[in-house]
Amino acid sequence: MDNALTAASALALLLLLIQVPATAILLSRLFKGPRRLAPIQPQQPTPELLGQVSVVVPTLNEALRISPLLAGLSRQSYEVREVIVVDSKSQDGTPDLVKAAQQQDPRFRLINDDPLPANWVGRPWALHNGFLYSSENSQWFLGMDADTQPHPGLVASLVKTAEAQGYDLVSLSPQFILQYPGECLLQPALLMTLLFRFDPAGVNADQPERVMANGQCFLCRRSVLAAVGGYSSASSSFCDDVTLARHIAAQGFKVGFLDGAKVLKVRMYEGALETWKEWGRSLDLKDASSRAQIWGDLWLLSAVQGLPLLVVLGYLLVGFLPSLLPLKLLFGLNVFLLVIRFAMLLAIAPSYDRTTAKGGWLFWLSPLADPLAVLRIFLSAFRTPREWRGRKYSKE
Repeated sequence: MDNALTAASALALLLLLIQVPATAILLSRLFKGPRRLAPIQPQQPTPELLGQVSVVVPTLNEALRISPLLAGLSRQSYEVREVIVVDSKSQDGTPDLVKAAQQQDPRFRLINDDPLPANWVGRPWALHNGFLYSSENSQWFLGMDADTQPHPGLVASLVKTAEAQGYDLVSLSPQFILQYPGECLLQPALLMTLLFRFDPAGVNADQPERVMANGQCFLCRRSVLAAVGGYSSASSSFCDDVTLARHIAAQGFKVGFLDGAKVLKVRMYEGALETWKEWGRSLDLKDASSRAQIWGDLWLLSAVQGLPLLVVLGYLLVGFLPSLLPLKLLFGLNVFLLVIRFAMLLAIAPSYDRTTAKGGWLFWLSPLADPLAVLRIFLSAFRTPREWRGRKYSKE
């Protein structure tokens, strides 16, 4: 018995050495929350915004989900000069939907991107083509994904916020629409891997390599995008939004990442399996990060998100709390981390639309999926995607 307690005490000390520094880093980020910018609100355009924005949407077989985006963009006002949909030879009727929207709103344009070069990923290639085709008279470039649902006033609020805060690039975290039980459990746990690794939305990152971005709604000054060669710096990246944003920040431009839950919704993936497969491929952000940063993030996630539930469950299975100090400290620390985790769940609740979700109550149990979410980041960090949104890529 004594040998078992000694071994358990040694293991507890090892885990404490892993978890205590990571907890300190997590708390240092959470403490920045009170000084973050408030979520942006819908705004009406003013005359000086006339024709300031070119919107570019990359598409590949998006017929089942692009209609809310097309309708939402049509409801944007005169600040939008043009909406360029760059289609990559969709086979499901996506171009027909865009052409129908063009009949109602002449600002829409449909183009096909050139054949994909060997060193490009499809999404940044389409966005790059859209940028090259966009009007030089626009002051701002806005990249949006086909699964987004913009509220009226989104574009005006984006531009006004960027100009008021002096941003050269700003992107938004949306409100996520949940529909099925599995994703209600898994998706918030996967999102939490980002929240643990980065400062809260609305807090400016101190270093370019800690910049966060979301390509679902990505506004950049056209002059800045031209100065960095469009999307060429993110050509081979499966997280091109973060890669490009960090490159732009490294050039000395001001980059912001804000809470856009009140102006933008998104329906990303259908069900837990698609969420696991598709979103998990890019969440590691390895294409935008150094090897040291990847390993540091994996350590942090393991320590503060992956381990707490497992450690506390281990104690509960044993059925008692040993008297040795290291074991008590380990138990207390992991209970504390679980309390933080559930508090963060309360904080992100407004970032989810669960009004039509089946099993929406599972959202409140999503911390139970944390070990799986961390495992997904590990798996993705050591694998290069071979397929993305229907495109296949070589191993080279």
